Amino acid sequence: MKIEDIELCATYWTVSGAVYPGAPSEVSPFPLKDRAEISGRIGWRGMGFVLDDMEASIARYGMPTVRRIFADNGIRHVELEFLCDWHLDGEKRRASDRMYDRLLEVGAELGIGKIKVGGGVFEEGEPDIPAMRATFAALCERAAPLGIDIVIEFLPFASINTIDRGLAILEGLGTTNGGLLVDTWHVHRGGMTAADIRKLPLQFLRAVELDDAGPEPMGTLFNDSTHFRRPCGEGVIDIPAQLQAVLDVGYRGYFGVEIIAAYHRHLPLEIAARKAFDTTMQQFRAVTLPAN
Repeated sequence: MKIEDIELCATYWTVSGAVYPGAPSEVSPFPLKDRAEISGRIGWRGMGFVLDDMEASIARYGMPTVRRIFADNGIRHVELEFLCDWHLDGEKRRASDRMYDRLLEVGAELGIGKIKVGGGVFEEGEPDIPAMRATFAALCERAAPLGIDIVIEFLPFASINTIDRGLAILEGLGTTNGGLLVDTWHVHRGGMTAADIRKLPLQFLRAVELDDAGPEPMGTLFNDSTHFRRPCGEGVIDIPAQLQAVLDVGYRGYFGVEIIAAYHRHLPLEIAARKAFDTTMQQFRAVTLPAN
């Protein structure tokens, strides 16, 4: 692998402008066409989207034009997020099921490779692993014929908040398209290190996201995650160590970059996209790239 072989994906919040998780509207003020043109020109080869934003783009352009926008700008990897409450009962579960139906529909139309999910977001205490295993297996089964991976993003403000708890859902499940998303911010704020990443079997390492953090959380972990992340190399996380770990485990997919920060989201689109790209690529110069 050479530096020029590395493909980066601008996850949704990195190039979405002045919106954030949980905002009154999570739809980007920047048109999809502008985001894709700028991202493609800079060198991004993937883009991520929350469902509401993708629905707004489909309504504006039509699905064929959305596909053409990606193709014309070299965007080869498209991912969707963020499914919660899939393991619950009642109305929350019904709403989650409706969202998942639509994620799969859009995913099939766009040929996406990944849908990101959270496990027990904002739930305290021990997760109900047996219930999660059964439901997650069903999610994967529905997505498998479409070629879509379902990746659990473990979060420090969720009941699935560590690699070990994520593995408890996956091990022995028998799915071929389910795994974990390793985000450097979540690893660090969750009290884990590169050594924890090295415990992951390659079959369960399905996605990687890179971003940095300040010396201490600003307010709650969710607040810190939503407003105070930093570009790679501008915080305290040993990103090269985590990056080396995922490479040594054998990961060879694209790398997401997720900068969710108040300062970053108010930058002009091209400056935000360029800064996130350049600071992330610099991290790969501090690791030993694999021969293949």
